[in-house]
Amino acid sequence: MITAVLIDDDQNLRSGMKQLLSRYAPEIVIIGEADSVKSGVEAMDNLQPQVVFLDIQMTDGTGFDVLEQIAQRKGKSTSHIVFITAHEQYAIKAFRFSALDFLLKPVDPDELEKVIAKIKNVLVKNDDYSHIDLLLENIRKKVDNFKRIALSNSDGIHLFEVSDIIRCESEDNYTKFFIKNSKPILISKTLKEYEDLLTEHGFERIHQSHLINIAYLKSYIKKDGGYVVMADDSNLPISQRKRERLQELLKTL
Repeated sequence: MITAVLIDDDQNLRSGMKQLLSRYAPEIVIIGEADSVKSGVEAMDNLQPQVVFLDIQMTDGTGFDVLEQIAQRKGKSTSHIVFITAHEQYAIKAFRFSALDFLLKPVDPDELEKVIAKIKNVLVKNDDYSHIDLLLENIRKKVDNFKRIALSNSDGIHLFEVSDIIRCESEDNYTKFFIKNSKPILISKTLKEYEDLLTEHGFERIHQSHLINIAYLKSYIKKDGGYVVMADDSNLPISQRKRERLQELLKTL
């Protein structure tokens, strides 16, 4: 049994979530509900659930306010947080940089099943939830250019400076990160997902399999079809359709 609390000011959504969980994740038992920031904080504090399904916008504040108040009381959340939200681009971007789970309204059963699988994996690892601190840090600053990223794999959740990422390499539906002064780390998300997050941080997709941080590019070699040499001494091919774009980009540096 996995204990959970549902915090949302929409009674219909809470009822719908309970029905979905009953059907797709009967091992998750809702031990409490709340419809506001105030009652949500009290429920988390009193019930100590393993999982919290947390709405962003509520009548007396936001889901971030709930986490801030829990952090003030206890240092940090000890529950796995799953946000439930309408399509808010800034919040979703913050979730992705923080490796936090979220479900879009209306909740899709397939997406719910994916999140449930992750919940089970995370609870086994007894994570310290430091990525929640990263989320709150980004929300407090209200900046769009996030400096740190949380990467979640089978070992746990790891926080890195975005500026320390040298390159990313696609391995089927996984992405391998090569990071300064760190071992490579394999993440179960596609390279396209990280391309969307990192392009504005000086990253460039040079090939179907390679996303590079231009700051770590050492050389662009035109022979043999074109390739780049990176700071980690890797030689990476450049796809034909990306060569012109890369050459134009290098002229601006």
